Amino acid sequence: QVQLVESGGGSVQAGESLRLSCTASGYTDTTAYRGWFRQAPGKEREGVAFIHRIGGYTGYAGSVKGRFTISRDNAKNTAYLQMNSLKPEDTGMYYCADGRRPSLLINDYDYWGQGTQVTVSS
Repeated sequence: QVQLVESGGGSVQAGESLRLSCTASGYTDTTAYRGWFRQAPGKEREGVAFIHRIGGYTGYAGSVKGRFTISRDNAKNTAYLQMNSLKPEDTGMYYCADGRRPSLLINDYDYWGQGTQVTVSS
């Protein structure tokens, strides 16, 4: 069983930056990927980025590519999402998840955190 805890959310102005953290406890060898997802009010949850546990293979949604960077520190069992040049449309609850595939699809992830709120004002 894996437990995930996100932190680092907050309220910022457009153009500013935030760094989210996701720390895991527990371990399972079925979850090789850590992903970040977000959900805006009234919208479906969408994938933002993922990273492999070993080797650092990453993937990004087109809407964040070039602005967001996912990374991980395996010694701390923590993944990060550095978010630069934030826009109001980046507002939402951000979740991290552990899953089995290099994917931005919700169904490919088995364990989820409770989320951290990001609000970007113009």
